[in-house]
Amino acid sequence: MSITGEMLIGRQAVRGAEKSLHAFNPATGADIAEPVFGGGSVADVGRACDLAQQAFEPYRHLPLTVRAEFLERIADGITALGDALIERAQQESGLPKARLEGERGRTTGQLKLFAQVVRAGQWLAATLDSPLPERKPLPRSDLRMQKIALGPVAVFGASNFPLAFSVAGGDTAAALAAGCPVVVKAHPAHLGTSEMVGRVIQRVAQEMDLPEGVFSLVVGAGNAIGEALVAHPAIKAVGFTGSRAGGVALMRIAAARAEPIPVYAEMSSINPVFLLSNALAERGESIARGFVDSLVLGAGQFCTNPGLAIAVDGDALKGFIATASSALSGKPAQTMLTSGIHAAYEAGAGKLAGIQGVEAVAHGVDATGPTQACAALFVTDAQTFLATPALEDEVFGPTSTIVRCKDEQEMLAVAEHVEGQLTATLQMDRADLAVAHKLVPVLERKAGRILVNGFPTGVEVSHAMVHGGPFPATSDSRATSVGTTSIERFLRPVCYQDFPAELLPEALADANPLDLWRRRDGEITRS
Repeated sequence: MSITGEMLIGRQAVRGAEKSLHAFNPATGADIAEPVFGGGSVADVGRACDLAQQAFEPYRHLPLTVRAEFLERIADGITALGDALIERAQQESGLPKARLEGERGRTTGQLKLFAQVVRAGQWLAATLDSPLPERKPLPRSDLRMQKIALGPVAVFGASNFPLAFSVAGGDTAAALAAGCPVVVKAHPAHLGTSEMVGRVIQRVAQEMDLPEGVFSLVVGAGNAIGEALVAHPAIKAVGFTGSRAGGVALMRIAAARAEPIPVYAEMSSINPVFLLSNALAERGESIARGFVDSLVLGAGQFCTNPGLAIAVDGDALKGFIATASSALSGKPAQTMLTSGIHAAYEAGAGKLAGIQGVEAVAHGVDATGPTQACAALFVTDAQTFLATPALEDEVFGPTSTIVRCKDEQEMLAVAEHVEGQLTATLQMDRADLAVAHKLVPVLERKAGRILVNGFPTGVEVSHAMVHGGPFPATSDSRATSVGTTSIERFLRPVCYQDFPAELLPEALADANPLDLWRRRDGEITRS
């Protein structure tokens, strides 16, 4: 597949006439010469949104089997791109081949998983309450409820996952599964990769004769087209993965609209790991090595990177720090996704090193390339951490801070103090259950996923997964951006009262033609 540098608006390939863009190879520190990408305009965004609005009603009313087939054929088309997609993604991200092949499998897997979800229909939440005409003092009407699609969705591609959180990533898969057309803003870090995947979606939509605006892909430099996308009245929800500043900016635009809309933004998390005393004493060395491996995975460019560790001070913690420092000192520098991310990492690590009361105890092998990150490990005490807001700032990359606590109470104080997180981890043994019982209720309020004796990097795409959390981890702690319940973000309930049978949607018809599991008069049944 050739890459042309064009946007994909409905069924058309459109060359943007605004500022031109080049893809960038972070491994060489140089632009990729060809092709030149034409930046889109606010008018281009408007055209894509108008088409999405026109597509909404016919798309959401398609049979569920058609919608599921659409997702499956997108997955198959991405697989069919073969090595060409992986090679282009490597050029644009600096990520290794094996990582990108795994990410491609995750991308196609979640598309096919959502196809299964669509067919099963449980997301419709079909509910029927029979009329009670003889009830006193007032009769009850015939009440039926199902969930329907919100409307067109804006999706922003993420820098750190050029496939799984990008053009055909989780947000797009969930929105299309819900019945929502999608307008994607390609991330400037992987323009060619985005076009390749976008052309697959465009081609499949056309082959299936789906409404033209069911998918569009726009490209642009700066913030203007992203802001225009969120502000457009056709857009009814936003999926975003990126910085806190970027997510908050989009939230403000969405809230200021004549019709405010939800922004589901995944933004900032340092993912604390609580190292409980008995676990440290019994297996501190192995925990330390696993912690460092998790920390440097993918150059630390995961939203679930363990950026904070908390433990009660003592010999076991000293041994943990010594082992972690030794392991980290042998870790090679790794290429980061963009020069901007690399510069922000250097600034963030430098800021940590300059805070009074923070000690740099280890760093990895020095960088040899233009955008390579050298891993770093810092140590501070709980009082310094509690008094220094900057120690809670996410440093996106392979850096973590260990917090020494005087006792269990101080550890609990740190747990109470931290902001909202995507994850929190307990490294514990059975002898640690007493303190774990105290920590878990606190962590339930702080994080969307709590792990025991694991490490937070690596997010399974499944029915039970939660990839969300209280602000600033996400903009809405009630939602997840990974897992099948992420479809809920793009749905809303509608109640149908005293409808004639001829007007009822299929999901609520008495004969149950979709063969759904439904809640009828409080009982789960297939009738």
